[in-house]
Amino acid sequence: MRIRMTLLGSAAALAAAPCFAADAIVAAEPEPVEYVRVCDAYGTGYFYIPGTETCLKIGGYLRFEVYGGPDERGTSDWNARTRAQVEFSSKSDTEYGPLTGVIVLRNNGDNAESTGRLDSAYIDIAGIRAGLFYSWWDDDLSGEPDVLSSFETLHNSLRYQYESGDFYAGLSIDELEDGYYKTGEEPNNLGIAAGIGDKIGAITYQVIGGYDTDNEEGAIRGMLFADLGPGTLGLAGVWASGPNSYYAQSEWTIAAEYAWKITEMWSLTPMAQYFGNYATDTDNGAIPASFDGLGDAWKVGVTVDYRVAENLYAKATVNYLDPDDGPDVTSGFFRLQRAF
Repeated sequence: MRIRMTLLGSAAALAAAPCFAADAIVAAEPEPVEYVRVCDAYGTGYFYIPGTETCLKIGGYLRFEVYGGPDERGTSDWNARTRAQVEFSSKSDTEYGPLTGVIVLRNNGDNAESTGRLDSAYIDIAGIRAGLFYSWWDDDLSGEPDVLSSFETLHNSLRYQYESGDFYAGLSIDELEDGYYKTGEEPNNLGIAAGIGDKIGAITYQVIGGYDTDNEEGAIRGMLFADLGPGTLGLAGVWASGPNSYYAQSEWTIAAEYAWKITEMWSLTPMAQYFGNYATDTDNGAIPASFDGLGDAWKVGVTVDYRVAENLYAKATVNYLDPDDGPDVTSGFFRLQRAF
């Protein structure tokens, strides 16, 4: 009995004693994580840059090509190269409409020492585009053998283009640093170009013109596409008043193609082009002062396209050129491209 009372007293004393337990550990709440949100206001592929209302899209492609033709690489009749291109496109709303910024980076790996360049970089708002971008002259038929522009079609330019549905019309001021210039002058000229185009039912057309102010010569080009049967018929024509940075291959030319969609995977595009007063060499020092006295030329070719898988494409083309003032030339290439 005495032992029981002693134990009960000890327990009561412990219960009444003050408690000196350690302070409770309080875990810090994690900071909220902002996940990337999809931006569907400008089409597929855009997402919001975290913390902003600017939408960003990243795309590009990888390409492997093998070319064949006379002296394609030095004295070799063939050459292989790989290209990697990445495009960043940003868009956001303003009181003037969407504000667009585009940066395109391209790297061509012709050998172990690859070469990179800024392929495009421009700002676009309310129809005004300023920066480094491709002109309307970069558009062409869907096949590969046609020659509907000359020299470089990528310029530092300032352009206004009005758009309403499929219709567009615009005016561009181009710095022509990579085009045709007269002997003894510097390759830094000014060009003025205009373009208009539309889609009416099954027909799509484009008419453009460019004037090289330094050479005081210009060129006009028209293209038309019409859905016809299982494919699309393409027609094009160019006339140049004289050699200039927009077109210097010939005084005039006409071209036609038919892009035949055989299946969902295969398409076949035969093409033919005729040149009046054809310049066999468009290197700056070899271009004649005028087209007078030059012979004609004609060209035929065929392009085969195959969609291997989603975003994976194969293309092969071969063409034959027969100029009056030079040797016949057969050339072509094979291309494998993965887009993303």
